[in-house]
Amino acid sequence: MKFNSLALACAFALTAGTAVAKTPVVNTTVTEAEVLAAQKAWGDALVAISTTHERQGAAAARRLAEQVIDGAYGYQFGPVLFKPTLTVAPQTFRTTRAGALAYFVGGDPAFPKDTGFALKGWRKVEVNNAAIFIAGDVATSMGNVSITDKDGKVTTVDKTWKFIKDDSGKLRIVVHHSSLPYGGS
Repeated sequence: MKFNSLALACAFALTAGTAVAKTPVVNTTVTEAEVLAAQKAWGDALVAISTTHERQGAAAARRLAEQVIDGAYGYQFGPVLFKPTLTVAPQTFRTTRAGALAYFVGGDPAFPKDTGFALKGWRKVEVNNAAIFIAGDVATSMGNVSITDKDGKVTTVDKTWKFIKDDSGKLRIVVHHSSLPYGGS
């Protein structure tokens, strides 16, 4: 569990010349509302990257994608366990920021098969959780995400996210697994 050093510092107040200790309280528990807000923010960001690409071009979309990745994912803590929907071996898993950026906006010769998932004309994202499991400063969700493009076509993927709460109280994605639903044989 992570602790905010400021929140853990003992605070003393002087009352009539007597030091009275205040009890520090640290609560890093994730709430369902925070998970839902993080999921919505992810969906809104996907749409924003797509529409920015259409209106302002690839460079602007790339800048926005970098901001989104830095704000939503936990790459600053180490590898993120990111398995995007449309990737193939040997680059199926994207444990680095560069790999995530390439998946979302393409244009990286180190990831030649990436064409930019976030550039596909997305207009709407809906999350339908099957369940959310919260344990302290960690939350895991699993369910479907339906993404609608500018022509009204809906793509639904199976998605699992794991979030941790960082020292500033912000949820960060540390596991992101996405795949097309199994069609049976």
